[in-house]
Amino acid sequence: MSALLRTSGLTKTFGGLKAVQQIDLEVAQGEVLSIIGPNGAGKTTLFNCLSGIYRPDAGGIFLEDRDITGRAPHQVCRLGIARTFQNIRLFGEMSAIENVLVALFPHDKSMPWSILGRTGAYRRRQEELRAEALEHLKFVGLEAKAGEWARNLPYGLQRRLELARALATRPKVLLLDEPGAGMNPLEIAEMIRLIGEIKRRGFAVILIEHHMKVVMEISDRIVVLDHGE
Repeated sequence: MSALLRTSGLTKTFGGLKAVQQIDLEVAQGEVLSIIGPNGAGKTTLFNCLSGIYRPDAGGIFLEDRDITGRAPHQVCRLGIARTFQNIRLFGEMSAIENVLVALFPHDKSMPWSILGRTGAYRRRQEELRAEALEHLKFVGLEAKAGEWARNLPYGLQRRLELARALATRPKVLLLDEPGAGMNPLEIAEMIRLIGEIKRRGFAVILIEHHMKVVMEISDRIVVLDHGE
């Protein structure tokens, strides 16, 4: 199976500290790769490099053999890498569907004059985007919560909403940072089911997770990271 996303000699330092050192990894379409290790091992730094938040000091990042090293986060997202965070980052005073629509708007090709004039084509396009957003909410079981403010959703549902928003960017690769953090056993079981379905749909998934139940149930391969290596 060929790699969809791979790194070669990826290195990131902060002063004299090598947070990530000479990392070579790859993940294929329809594969779940889990990265485990103690706190401070470099897992989040690795994700920050993959998602464009940090620029690596050495090495490369390749998506479908295209060098994307050093691209800005919005460019990385448009190229097909989406990310969730350990600390949920939703727009609390926006509804669930609005949070998903934010991720869809970059795919809206409406012409500026169509937007200004509120033409029939513009309205149809907005209806199409809303329908797509509802499909993402339906996938994570939140269709009935579409109109609720994100901040009013229970914690476990906020986790699912963040996943729906990531999927709305139409990614090829999903970076999931502690998706089971702070969740009860029933919520974790549902997250395992959702990630399994995402895998079956052909997405590549790289997962950081401390819950070994999650790791063991859904991973195709496991990488142990310690002291950045």
